[in-house]
Order: sequence, then C-alpha cells, then structure tokens
Amino acid sequence: MAAGLHVPTSGRTIIASAPTRLDFGGGWTDVPPYTHERGGYVCNLAIERRATVSFTLASPAEEGQNSRDPLTVAALRRSGLAAARVEIHSDFPFGAGLGGSSSVGVALAAAIAHATGTNCSAAELAERSRSTEVEELGVAGGFQDHYAAAFGGALGLSFSHTNSAEPIPLTDACVEELECSLTLVYTGESRISGETISAVLDAYKERVPRVVKALDYMASLARTMRDALTAGDVAHLAACIDEHWQYQRSLHERISTPRIDALEQAVRAVGATGFKALGASGGGSVLICSSREKAEPVRAAASSLGDVLTWRVARDGVRVSTA
Repeated sequence: MAAGLHVPTSGRTIIASAPTRLDFGGGWTDVPPYTHERGGYVCNLAIERRATVSFTLASPAEEGQNSRDPLTVAALRRSGLAAARVEIHSDFPFGAGLGGSSSVGVALAAAIAHATGTNCSAAELAERSRSTEVEELGVAGGFQDHYAAAFGGALGLSFSHTNSAEPIPLTDACVEELECSLTLVYTGESRISGETISAVLDAYKERVPRVVKALDYMASLARTMRDALTAGDVAHLAACIDEHWQYQRSLHERISTPRIDALEQAVRAVGATGFKALGASGGGSVLICSSREKAEPVRAAASSLGDVLTWRVARDGVRVSTA
C-alpha cells in the first residue's frame, strides 16, 4: 500500500458518474506520437450518456470479492487499495464510439480519489484514467475521451508534450440549437479493430503523405470548430464536421462500413448537411447535422438503419457523491 494513503472505514459507498462525448473533430491527433511531434487538437462535447460507478470499500477479508472487470482491477492495483466492491452501470450501448471506457475510467479515478482523501483536479483525473489504460492494460488510445469525461461541456483540447483543456463557453441558445439539430445514431455494429488502429498509426509513423495530410487537416478543422462554437455558429460547425469526415475516412478503408455509407446516403437525401462517424469508427455511432426543420426527416431516415439515441449536453463532468 502506498505510504501515507488514507483509507477510511469500509462500508461507505461512493457514487461517481462521468459523461461520454461527441468528438466533433481532431480525433486521432490526440494519440502519440502525433501529439508531441506535430501537436494535436480536438474539439468535443460531453453528453448526458454517463457511466456510473458504485464504489464501496471492503474489509481485507473481502478482497477476493473484488470486481473482475480488467479496468477496475487495474485501477485498484494502482491505487493501493486492497479490497472494494465495485458496480458499473452505463446508459449507452457497448462499443458505441462515445468514449465509454474512458468515462468508466474517470469515474473510477474520481471514486478512488474520494475514498483515499486525495484532491485531484479534472485534468489530473483525466491523466490518471488514461495512464491506467495505457500502463496497466496496454490500451494505446488517445487523451480526449478522458478529458471530456472529467471536464464536461464543450472543450478545445491541445495535445503536445503537455496537454491543456480550454472550456468553450456555450450560450443557452447554442446548446438548444445543438440539441435540436444534431442527431446521434448507433449503428449496432462492432467498432474498429485494433489492427486497423495500428495500421493508421503505423502509416503516420512511416510518414505516408495521405495520412499525415489528413491528420493535419483534422486538427486544423477542430480549431475552426472551436471558433464556430464560441460564436454560436452551429451551421459553420456542421460544415466543418462534414469536411472532417472526408479526411477521417481517408485514413483507412475500414473506418467507414457499408452500413455507415448507407446511413450517410439516406440522411443526405432528406437534407442532412453534415455527417461523421464517432470515435475511431468501423461501426459504433455516427453524428448527423441538419437544420432544425430537417431534423425529424433525418431521424426518420436514420431509424431504419440504426438506433436514434436521445442526448443532451452535459454541462459538467465527473460527479461524486456518497450514500
């Protein structure tokens, strides 16, 4: 156990919940080595589709009752806590491409910090969550999902040798416009394979011009998206999202799928103005932009090819309470 670790009496339950996110632009540029070689930038928005962790410190005699979930086991091992009962609930589909595993990781980090009397900033929770995934589980993912879960709201995220999160102020009118005109659809397909992710990263390391150009443009578009959100210009945001998709899908042939292609064709036919797959793609969810007037026809067209998910902006990040 770490020296000086404060462990309160067992039996108290800590509830921590963290939001998932819509990644508007810049995904893939938050993954090393791009981050420290060229400087990544991501624009994203936290949404009220949360992962909730119920965390109860147990007595040493109950150590064998620990969760067998690999992420929970890794987080407990890093914390120095010997025994805890952990339950995880998610109000989003598994493999939806919304950064759900990172939401769980941040919620776990916040619950453990609370249990051990450790004061952590949102940035520290994000970094702890990602370190657990990378160093304990070998998940070579990016940073943005952890920051969205920890901070909430809209963020402009810079990734270099150091990382920084810039909250983007949203007016009530902008929030309403986003919630009315952006449609979230879960395709029901499995997400992209690790082999494809490795292929994209390897292509960047080998300086394949197509991949380097796409990543650079995606980071640049994410900065423009930040400016559009700051100005409350959702139509400009939609145009940037649409342009971003062309670069995103050029990274690898498996980023899109026949179902995603069919969805795109169907919603464009009824007036969609922007489209992109969320996360690394290869399945998961897609984000569709339209005017308010076209939102219902878009959702009707999309519903025949996937599950339309309700959502709203998460104005805050990870929350912690006790029961």
